Amino acid sequence: MIVFATDILTHSGLEWGAILMGLIGGLALFLFGMDQMAAALKLIAGDGLRKILSKLTTNRFTGAIAGAVITSIIQSSSVTTVLVVGFISAGLMNLSQSIGIIMGANIGTTMTAQIIAFKVTQYALLLIGTGFSLSFFLKNEHIRHYGKMIMGLGLVFYGMQLMSDGTKPLQSYAPFIEFMRNMNSPLLGIAFGALFTALVQSSSATTGIVIVLASQGFLPLPAGIALIFGANIGTCFTAWLASLGKSLEAKRAVTVHVLFNMAGVILWFFFIPQLAEWVKIISPQAAGLDGAQRLASETPRQIANAHTVFNVTNTLIFIWLVGPIGKWVVKLIPDRPFTEAEKSRPKYLDSVLLSTPALALNATRLELNRMGKAVIQITDGALETVIDGNTEDLRQLWKMDSHIDEIHTAILRYLGALSRENLDEKQSDLMHRYLAVANYLENIADMVETNLVESGRGRLNASLVISESTRKVLSHFHQEVSRQVAQAVDALVANDHGAADEVITAKPRISELASAAEKHLSQRLVADEPQRMIAFHLESELIEYLKRMYYFAKRIAKIVKENPSPQEMRVPTSDDPLETA
Repeated sequence: MIVFATDILTHSGLEWGAILMGLIGGLALFLFGMDQMAAALKLIAGDGLRKILSKLTTNRFTGAIAGAVITSIIQSSSVTTVLVVGFISAGLMNLSQSIGIIMGANIGTTMTAQIIAFKVTQYALLLIGTGFSLSFFLKNEHIRHYGKMIMGLGLVFYGMQLMSDGTKPLQSYAPFIEFMRNMNSPLLGIAFGALFTALVQSSSATTGIVIVLASQGFLPLPAGIALIFGANIGTCFTAWLASLGKSLEAKRAVTVHVLFNMAGVILWFFFIPQLAEWVKIISPQAAGLDGAQRLASETPRQIANAHTVFNVTNTLIFIWLVGPIGKWVVKLIPDRPFTEAEKSRPKYLDSVLLSTPALALNATRLELNRMGKAVIQITDGALETVIDGNTEDLRQLWKMDSHIDEIHTAILRYLGALSRENLDEKQSDLMHRYLAVANYLENIADMVETNLVESGRGRLNASLVISESTRKVLSHFHQEVSRQVAQAVDALVANDHGAADEVITAKPRISELASAAEKHLSQRLVADEPQRMIAFHLESELIEYLKRMYYFAKRIAKIVKENPSPQEMRVPTSDDPLETA
C-alpha cells in the first residue's frame, strides 16, 4: 500500500488532480444525495415509521421485517437502533424483540447497494431536474418532499457517474491494477473496507465506491465481497460512537449490532469463493462480452446481490438465537445502580431523531410520560409531608422537584432544536402542545416545591398541629386532585380522549370537594385552639394550591382533546420513573 502511494506521487503520466477531484467531488455528491433522499423519505413516511415498529414487533420475524422496512425508508440503521432503544426503555418491547429489528435493519441497508447497482447514471441529470422542478416550483408540501427525494436519487447517480469518470484513467495504470489484484486477499479486502467505512462513517459510501470500481472492471467479485464484508464491520464503529454517553439499553443494542455483524463476517469468511460462484448463477449475465468488459458489466449487480444474500442469510440463521443472544448480552453488560445525575437525564430525547420529526415528537411524548410520572409521584406524597413531615421530609420533597426541573429543561431544549427542522403544520401544532404540557407539568411540580413546601415550613415554624377532621377533609380533596393529575398524564401518553373527558368533567366534583373543605374550615374558625387564625390561613392556602393543580391537569386534558390523531402505542406506568434509566 505504501509503494502504491509512492508511485501515485511520483507518476507523471496521470492527471491526479482531476482523478482526485472526480473521486472526492463525486463521493460528496453521492453522500449529499443519500442524505437528502433519506430526509425526504422520512418526512414522507412521517408517523408511519413509528406505527410500523409498534405493530410489527409481536415476534422475532415480524420484528425483522419491521427493521428492514424502516431502514430501507430512512436509509440509516443508526436511527432504527436509537428508536428501538427508546422502545426497550419504555417497556414496549424486550431485548429479544429488538434483536430481530436490528437484524432486519441490516437487510434494509442492502437496498442502497441494489439501487446504485442499476446502471441508470445516464438519467441522473433528468432526475435532478425533475426533482428540483417539483420541489422548487410547486407549493404542495407533500409533492415537494417527493421532489427532494427524486433530486436526492439523481445526485446519488450523478455522484456515481463522476466517480466512474474520474477513475477511468486508472484502467491503464499498472500500480493501481496491481493494488486491486491484492484485494483478492480476503483479509486485506475486509480490513480496507472496515477502515474506510470507519473513516467516512458510511457503509453506503463504501458500497458506492466498490460498485464504481467494479463497473470499471477493476474489481473481481471475491474482492468486492470482501470489501462489503469490511463495510459491515466498519459500520459498527459508527454505531459504537453513537452509543457513547447513552443509556444501558443503547449499549446493549449496539453490542447486539456489533456481535451480529462480526459473527456474520466470521461465518462467511471461508466461503467467499462459494458465495461468489452462487451469486454469479443468480445474477444477470452479459452475453457476448469477455474479459474486463464482462467483469465491468456483471460485477456491480453481483456485488449488490452478494450483499443482500449475506445479510438475509445471516438474519435467517441468527434469528433463531435471539433468546440466547439477549441473555448473553445482559450478562455481558449487567444492570447497575444509577447516580443522581443519571436519574435526571432525559432517556428518549436523542438528537439523531431530530431529522425525523415524527420520531422526535414520539420521543418527546415518551419523555413527557416520564416527567408526568415523576410529577404524579411528587404530588401523591405532598400533602402528608406538608401536614405531618419534619424539616428533612420537606427538604426531600423540595429536592424531588430538581429532577423534574432538569427533565423539563431538556424537553424545552429538544423542542427548540426540533422547531428548526422541516416540520409540517400538524407536527408544528403537536410540538407546541407538547411544549405547553411540559410547562403545565412543571407548574404542578413547582407548586409542590414552592408553595406546599413553604406551607409545611410555616406549619413547623408556628408549631401547628392539623386536626384529625381537617386532615380527612384535605386528604379526600388531595386524593381526588392527584387522581385527576394521573388521569391527565395517562390521557396524554395514550392520547385517550375518554380519559381526558373524565378529567375535564371532574370540575364539578373538584368544586364540590373544595367547597366542602372551605365550609369545614369556616366552621372550625370558632374552635378553641391556639393560633386558630394562622392554621386557618395555612389550610385555606392548601385548598387553593390543590385547586390550582387540578386547573393544570384540566389544561393538559384539553390539549389531548385538541389532538385528532389516535395514539396507538401503549406506554407502561412506573412506580419510580426517575429511578429507571
